[in-house]
This record gives sequence, structure tokens and C-alpha cells, in this order.
Amino acid sequence: MASLPIMTILEGSQVSPTPATVVYPARTQNPEICYVQGDSVKVTFAECSLDFSDLTGYHPRNCDKFYHLIPLLGHCDKISDYIKIPVFSLQVTLFPSHGISIGMTIHHSLGDASTQFSFMKAWTSIARCSSANESFLANGTLPLYKRVIKYPELDEKILKLVKVESLNEIDYQPPKLLGPTDKVRATFVLTRTFINQLKTWISTQLPTLPHVSSITVACAYIWRCIAKSRNDELQLFAIPIDCRTRMDPPIPAAYFGNCISACTVIAKTTALTGKYGLITAAKLIGENLHKMLAHDVGFMKEKHPIEDLFSKTMPKTIISISGTPKFKFYDMDFGWGKPKKLEKISLDYGANISIDAGREDHQDLEIGVCLTATQMQVFVHVFNRELERFI
Repeated sequence: MASLPIMTILEGSQVSPTPATVVYPARTQNPEICYVQGDSVKVTFAECSLDFSDLTGYHPRNCDKFYHLIPLLGHCDKISDYIKIPVFSLQVTLFPSHGISIGMTIHHSLGDASTQFSFMKAWTSIARCSSANESFLANGTLPLYKRVIKYPELDEKILKLVKVESLNEIDYQPPKLLGPTDKVRATFVLTRTFINQLKTWISTQLPTLPHVSSITVACAYIWRCIAKSRNDELQLFAIPIDCRTRMDPPIPAAYFGNCISACTVIAKTTALTGKYGLITAAKLIGENLHKMLAHDVGFMKEKHPIEDLFSKTMPKTIISISGTPKFKFYDMDFGWGKPKKLEKISLDYGANISIDAGREDHQDLEIGVCLTATQMQVFVHVFNRELERFI
């Protein structure tokens, strides 16, 4: 097996390196993450005859092809006056003579992308070393489980937003990936050269824009392409922001859990598809990112109340980003070499776009997109046409 390539498939929306569960004690209490002796992680081993080369490609592929490679979380258990909800499951699928896939389903209640990456880094480090624990303890960073966030009523505000009371319904079960679907997924690469050219062009067009980063221009470019594939009046674009270093006081990078906010911008579709659409998108994203990132003190508490991150009347089209290029998932090595492809199945029913560091060059950006087949045709046409303008 050492010579087989690996396709790593992450189910980003549903992270736990432990066999813990979310326990909801009663309607009058908040849910909590709990581990008791005997709890375990559901692991599935399977074999698949689908085309490994097709699944690891970058071209549009039917989304439901991947659902066989992703495990279910398992069933919730109603015990007395509380319910136990599984948070992590794993599936290893063999493609005979071609490779294997490692699929994970993760409940977002336990951790964000930073937590996922830390877990994967620890797991792969231990897996490829003969002196597993000693090597990891010497070179890795132990996760910090202590609940160090001190923000009055933060839990209550978050729980209210996500309608946590639905978890205590008698018939509640974790969502399942169902097919067939009319959606397709594809991966597009924005090279370092192209991104630098785009940054130079945006800076020339908007000389006073304070935040012209790779993320700013990449998101603006993708937003315009998506806008041209839809006919909605308004579009909301959301970019996740890790708040660990922006809390007061800052939280250690090894904090295990969720500590994210979002930069959200709204624009009329006509403004994004017009002659100056790319400039409009870059201006909105750059200015709003600068406003959020410039406030290092009291980031969550003073400047951006949780309730203000979401408008009461949400646009029909909501485009959200999953991932960040600062986490190098393609460096994850179990001892068999780097993964051949990374896929985030959560795009099918949550975030529409994923952004990760490139496989061959970490300064490239891999953009995962999930759209209907018709929308994808338009997106591919616009993406390639716009690309030619800057090459």
C-alpha cells in the first residue's frame, strides 16, 4: 500500500479526533461535548470500482459520485432526559490497483478549520513515524482544550443563531448526503503568477484600497464568475476569519474548538456582472476585510456583534468560503506521500466555494466550486475568458 496515491476527502461542515459526543442534557440546559469510557469512533472499510482518475480530476464531476466515499455520523441516542449526537466518523475506501480515499464526516460543533488541520497534522505525524508519540510530542503542539474564551453570553448568542433547540427533538438525526443531485463539482487553479498580475491590476484601478491580498483578488474574481452564472438580484459573499489572535486577550493557536467570525459583503448582481464588476467586488471585499482585520482589540466583543454578521433579510444567493490557504492540507503525509486530491463535500449543501493552497505550489490557490450543471457551464466559460485577459 505504500506506493498507492491517496485522495483525501473532507466533510467540512459536519471535527473530532476523539470518540466524544455532543450531549444535550435537557431543553433548559446548553449542549456540551462529553466523553465517557466506552465511547468510540465509527470506522468503515469499503471497496469502490469507480474511476479513481476521474474522481481525483479537476474537471466537472457529478457530486453524488463522492457520497459513497463519505461515512455517516451514525445514529443519535435518546437516553433518559438527554440525547447523544456523534461528532466524528471515518471511512477508508480501496480502489484496487489505484489508490485509497480517506473520508471524514465531522460535526462542526467540535471545531473549525484550524482544529481540523491540527488534528490531521497530529494524525499523519503519528502515522508515519515509528516512534509515534515521542516524535509528535517533540515536534508538534498539543491541543488546548481549556475553554478560555471569556465573552459574556457568547454561547447563548451562538446557540440562538443555530437554533440548537432542534437538536433535542425526539426524531433528530444528523443530516445525510442524498443523491442523485443535479450539482457538479470542479476545481480551478489560480497560479501565483496570475494572482500577482491581478493584484497589480486591482492596485492600479483602486490605488487607495487598503487590503489587496491574494484572498481579496481571488474572492473578487470567483465572485464575479459566479454572479455571471446566476440571475439573482442580490448576492451575499462571506469569508471566514480566524479570531484566535484577535480576541482580547488573544487565544493560543492550538485552541481546540470554534473561534471564527465572518466578513460579509452584499452586492447587486448587475454591479458584479457589469464592465466594472471585478473592481466592484474587489473594493467591497478589500474594504470590509480591512475594517475587520484592523481591529485587533475586542474584535468580537466591541466591533462586530454576532447578530450583525447576518442580516434579517438574507439575499437568495449566499456564497460562502470554506477553508484557507494558510492550512497546507497537501502536506499531510501518512507515510505514502502527499494526497492526490482534496475534496470538501460540504460544498454540496453549505459553502459554495473552497479555497486551499495548491498541491504543487503552495502559493497557487485551488478553488473548489459546486454549482448546478448549467451554472457550471457558464462559470467555466467566464472563468477561462476572464483568465485570458490577464495572461
